[in-house]
Amino acid sequence: MTNIAFVLFIVIVAIVGNAPLAIFLGIIFSLYFKPDINFISRKVSTTPLQIGIVILGFTINLSFVLDINPIYIVLISLFVFFSFIGGLIIGRFLKLNSNMTILLSSGAAICGGTAMVAVAPIIKAKPSELIVSLTIVFMLNAIAIVFFPMIATYLQMDNEEFGAFAALAIHDTSSVVGAAIQYSPESVEMASVLKLGRTLWLIPLLFVLNYKFNKDIGSSSYPKFIIFFVMAIILNTIFNFSYETQLMFGITSKAFLMAGLFCIGTQTTLIDLKSIELRPFALSLSLWIIAIPTAYLIINSISL
Repeated sequence: MTNIAFVLFIVIVAIVGNAPLAIFLGIIFSLYFKPDINFISRKVSTTPLQIGIVILGFTINLSFVLDINPIYIVLISLFVFFSFIGGLIIGRFLKLNSNMTILLSSGAAICGGTAMVAVAPIIKAKPSELIVSLTIVFMLNAIAIVFFPMIATYLQMDNEEFGAFAALAIHDTSSVVGAAIQYSPESVEMASVLKLGRTLWLIPLLFVLNYKFNKDIGSSSYPKFIIFFVMAIILNTIFNFSYETQLMFGITSKAFLMAGLFCIGTQTTLIDLKSIELRPFALSLSLWIIAIPTAYLIINSISL
């Protein structure tokens, strides 16, 4: 019965493609069926997440750099760097543990949930730490999708300005696109391109964190998914896969990521859930409060 339910839930989360639902069903599965330590979801651990990140690489093309205003590239880089460093500083001030601080800082600086699920296996984050971090980001994304287009209308942003604003101030790529599409089709293109610029910072971040956390381990334990992720990006850049092919890779990547989040959810217990506190939310909210006006100042400075 437990195995059948596991397969059924995996199919559901892969088809629906909703990250909060995947985590929620994983938690429900854990609390109801109480899988033992040798159950498959515990054995595979973060492997589905890593596979999903590698496949995601086939949807990223480095040639986008040619289409971006060089000023944006510089400002995006500075935005990512100071967001991440700022997160580390605020996390230390709040006395938050290092794993949570790195997860939330990575998500705020680069690409939300995608960055966090990529970073989690490198820093050996606990399932509960990843779940709490993802939940916070999902909440902020939902707020952004609803209210950012309203704010932009009030501030009389043009299509390009809102696309840039959304790309900088919203965490996940899907939420960036979701907010932009409510504003205008023109905003979507600008938002997507600039958001990809932030996403590419995931590559150096993974290498830096791996060096810091795993420099003493042997080559056999090296998280090879980082190399495969970079190789996938290079292959897509060289061969410039068709839109249909990249769409297929995107769907496949999302299915693996959802399955991975479900598996992470199954490793959660009531004790983990009861340990949730306000400090992680305080860190994310602080970074967001700083990021929103900063993003607005950036697009205004370029528009002048």
